[in-house]
Amino acid sequence: MVFQYTDAIVTLATINLDDLVNFYTKLFGQKPASFIPNVYAEFQLTGLKLGIFQPQKSHESEFENSAKSQLSLCLEVSNLSDAIAHLTNLGYPPPGEISIASHGKEIYAYDPDGNRLILHQAKDEC
Repeated sequence: MVFQYTDAIVTLATINLDDLVNFYTKLFGQKPASFIPNVYAEFQLTGLKLGIFQPQKSHESEFENSAKSQLSLCLEVSNLSDAIAHLTNLGYPPPGEISIASHGKEIYAYDPDGNRLILHQAKDEC
């Protein structure tokens, strides 16, 4: 039997909760839909919930170097140049160049914890 789920949430663990919540608040231009100080914040985005949590002290070692994981948060944008300018204004300019692929163009950026963001503009919008 297959279990039934009610929602899907991508979560990021951090020991710098305030910094990361502040970054994503500015990046998305919205405050978290739910916020528990020093514990959890959740952003409701189109098609995705992004949760950010601070692990309990007894579990912090499980999340050390977690930003080096293979997880990437891919954000579809309507204008890649505007998205790059916005990240640059936040103090987190993408370190590389725009890549052109069959599906559009994209660039990597990183949040304050080093989590990879992929900003992607679909080919039909390029």
